[in-house]
Amino acid sequence: MELRFSGELWYWRGPSPFHFITVPEVQSAELAAASAFVSYGWGMIPVTARIGATSWQTSLWPRDGGYVVPVKDRVRKAEDLELGDVITVSLDVGSRSRGQPRPPA
Repeated sequence: MELRFSGELWYWRGPSPFHFITVPEVQSAELAAASAFVSYGWGMIPVTARIGATSWQTSLWPRDGGYVVPVKDRVRKAEDLELGDVITVSLDVGSRSRGQPRPPA
């Protein structure tokens, strides 16, 4: 499954601070329908994400009935992204090998 959408870059200051883009409601519903086939646990969905010319492997995190895309620091730097930027994201869902989750980078 491939998805493409735009969303605003935001920052979560929790115990593990990280930058995210929220997946819109329509695409989140598509992901929820596919999650039983691709999730490796805790509702996490493995993806290959792409912003601009930069791609990386990550997992979508479930949040508030939808999903969020974690955006690594190296991606933000490579694509010159700032908080509040509206960014187009492409996802190749389930493209990462299933297995142990990777820690945030």
